[in-house]
Amino acid sequence: MKIVVLAGGLSTERDVSINSASKVCKALREKGHQAVILDIFLGHGKTGDSLEGIFEGDPQLTQMSDTIQSVDPDLEAVKAMRTENPDCLFGPNVIEICRMADIVYMGLHGAEGENGKVQAAFDVLGIRYTGSGYLGSAMAMDKGVAKKMFQAAGIPTPKGFTVKKGEKDSVKRVVSEFGFPCVVKPCCGGSSVGVSFAENEAQYQDALELAFRYEDEVVVEECIHGREFSAGVVAGEALPVIEIIPKTGFYDYKTKYQAGMAEDVCPAELSEALTKEMQGYALDVYRELKLEVYGRIDFLLNEKNEMYCLEANTLPGMTPTSLLPQEALAVGVDYGTLCEKIIQEALKKYK
Repeated sequence: MKIVVLAGGLSTERDVSINSASKVCKALREKGHQAVILDIFLGHGKTGDSLEGIFEGDPQLTQMSDTIQSVDPDLEAVKAMRTENPDCLFGPNVIEICRMADIVYMGLHGAEGENGKVQAAFDVLGIRYTGSGYLGSAMAMDKGVAKKMFQAAGIPTPKGFTVKKGEKDSVKRVVSEFGFPCVVKPCCGGSSVGVSFAENEAQYQDALELAFRYEDEVVVEECIHGREFSAGVVAGEALPVIEIIPKTGFYDYKTKYQAGMAEDVCPAELSEALTKEMQGYALDVYRELKLEVYGRIDFLLNEKNEMYCLEANTLPGMTPTSLLPQEALAVGVDYGTLCEKIIQEALKKYK
C-alpha cells in the first residue's frame, strides 16, 4: 500500500511525533509498503511541484531529525522555517500527497494531531487515516471534558476541576474540595509538558502561571500518590497492563523520552483481579470517549489498591520501546505487525 506517515507539526510533542513516525515508516517499508514520512506543517517542496513518483523515492519527504530533546521543542523556530501560508497547519502539498495515499498513518502527537481538527478535515476531504475520529479525539484530548465523561460513567478519576485564564480565587476551591498538594496541568497538552505539583498556595500560583503559558484553560486535580500504569486497547481488546517506574520524580517529559530514566514492567506485577479491573476500566474509557482502532489509558494505583484513571491517549507513542508496543509484544505481537494491525483495523471503518 501507499502510506503517508504524518508527523511533526506545531505541538509541544513535535519531537516525540517525529521519533515515533520515523520508526513506524521504517517498519512499514520493511513489511513491503510504500511508506513515506511527511511533516504536516513543513510539508514537501512548494505548491505546484510535480508529485509524480512521490512514493518511489526518498521515504523522508520532509528532512527532520528524529532525536527527542530533554525539553520541549522551540516551535517559533519551526514556524520560521516556512514562508508559504504560515498561518495554515497544512504545509505545501500535504493534502495532495495524503489524497494520493491508500491511508494516512497518524504519527502526530499533542494538541495539533490529537484534538480532532486534522481528523475532521480529512473526513471532509475523503482522506482515510488511522486512529480515532474527530469526536473521540476531541473528547480525549480535553482533560476537563474527559474527566466529566469518566465521572458520568462511574470510572474512578481524581477529584478536579478546570480553571480559565484570568479566573480569580480558584485556590479557595482547591482548599474546599481536596486541599494541597494538588496537580496543575494544561487542559489539552501531552507528555506532561507544563505539569506541576503544588504543596501550598504560592506554589499553586506558580503552577498556574506555567500551565497558562501553554493554554488558556488548565485542569487542577487532587494529588494521588501511587504506582503508575498504562493499559492499551487495540481493536476493542485490552492488552496486558504495563507499570512505569520513574527512577526519580514523576513521569515527566524528560523521564518519558530520555533513555534510562524509567523502568517499564510488562505484564505489570498486579493480582489477576486488579489487572482485570484496570483492563475493564480501560475498555470503559475506550467506549465512553468513542475511541476507535487503538488507544492507551493511564492509571494511578494508591497504597490501598484504589485505582484512578488519569487520561486517554488516542495516538500513543509508537517507538519500539514505547508503552503500547511493549504491551503488544507481551502477547506476541511484534512492532511491525502492530503497525500493520493498526492500519488494517482502521481500513475496516471505510468498507
